[in-house]
Amino acid sequence: MKSSPLSPSVSRRSVLKSAAVLTSMAMVTGLAACSSGSSGDASSLTFWISTSVEQQAGYDQLAKAYEEKTGTKINVVNIPYDGYATKLRSSAQANDLPDVARVASIDPIWTKATMDLADIVNNEANRINKDLVITDSDGSVMSIPSDVTASGMFINASLFEAAGVAYPTDPKDTWTWDEFLEATTKVRNSAGAKYNLTFDSSPSRLRAFQYQLGGNAVQGTGGSFASNDKTVGIYETFKKMNDDVVMPKSVWTSGADANALFKSGQVAAYFSGVWQIADFESTITNFKWAAVPSPAQPVHATDLNYGGLTVAFDNSDAKGKAAHDFVAWMYAPENYKALAETNGFLSVETGLDLSYPFESKAALDGFELYNREIELADPISGSFAEAQVQWALNGKALADDPTVSQMGAYINGQQDAQTTLANIIAGYDKQVGGE
Repeated sequence: MKSSPLSPSVSRRSVLKSAAVLTSMAMVTGLAACSSGSSGDASSLTFWISTSVEQQAGYDQLAKAYEEKTGTKINVVNIPYDGYATKLRSSAQANDLPDVARVASIDPIWTKATMDLADIVNNEANRINKDLVITDSDGSVMSIPSDVTASGMFINASLFEAAGVAYPTDPKDTWTWDEFLEATTKVRNSAGAKYNLTFDSSPSRLRAFQYQLGGNAVQGTGGSFASNDKTVGIYETFKKMNDDVVMPKSVWTSGADANALFKSGQVAAYFSGVWQIADFESTITNFKWAAVPSPAQPVHATDLNYGGLTVAFDNSDAKGKAAHDFVAWMYAPENYKALAETNGFLSVETGLDLSYPFESKAALDGFELYNREIELADPISGSFAEAQVQWALNGKALADDPTVSQMGAYINGQQDAQTTLANIIAGYDKQVGGE
């Protein structure tokens, strides 16, 4: 396997641990947002999430079961992703935080208001993979991952079948990007598809694409950032794919919805991630779909991260304890198993025999495939997370990743590939560079 340029000996477990370090590193700084008095009615707790309707179902079921068992009502509030972090920050400033939240990242403004969850993680009965959790210097734990995510490929299997085009099913015997593009071009021409592929306008997905083609994206843990000599050529390849034939330009240049385009049935494939399985299971009814191995040319890689982090807030002695108790109950294996199965989570607990309650073979096969993909992923798949750890240690964060806007300008013909790379590196240098 090709090793990460940041850490040649990194294993999958340390890759995932690095991602957990990233999201919890903000523990070392923060502002007290809430008081911790002895008052507060703990008979009703508020639980904020930001997720799809399909994945809210698991949390709703969990809340109902907890109320039936304990009498404590859990009010699940699903907040739109755009603005969620701002709303949580504003709530901290107003001394009005929820009791429990599933968050995408840690904000220093409310870290001092969180409950210590170390006893939940250290309870061996819970089977939480400790390599996914970061502890502070005093052994405290601010957050527990809700699930693991990875980038990957989906296809419209109906179009492939109509065109008589085969596709791989085993990650150990996957296709190259050249083979993938050849296959999807045949599908487009033979089955009347509009595009070969839609591709999320995401830095994460572009990183995975670069890793798979032997690139290393933008690397650095301090000082100046750099990229290897394959990057400009990979950018040129990606622009050629965005030609309104292979891929629609509008996704990367003007924010068109790649998910909706794929679900229209007019696209042969979609490069996105594991979180789409639950959505596709419930919303795609007009064609057969399948998760397939990601192309490797020559590197088998993805971009590893987390679906979310669970935190409990210390809003008062009574409510803080109640919030902690609810999180402890959530991560008891039988309860977490139910949540993971309903929501289609890749588990953060070991030894669980998950039986996802999906009706379609496509969904069940998809989860099995992603587990195998993650096991085979080259260590570079976690190099971005490793770098973020160092940025956090330096008290810095990449608040505004320039990748999508710069690549959009390149695809639109406003600049060349070299300028695009230089601008992306400059954006990284400005925000997280320096010693």
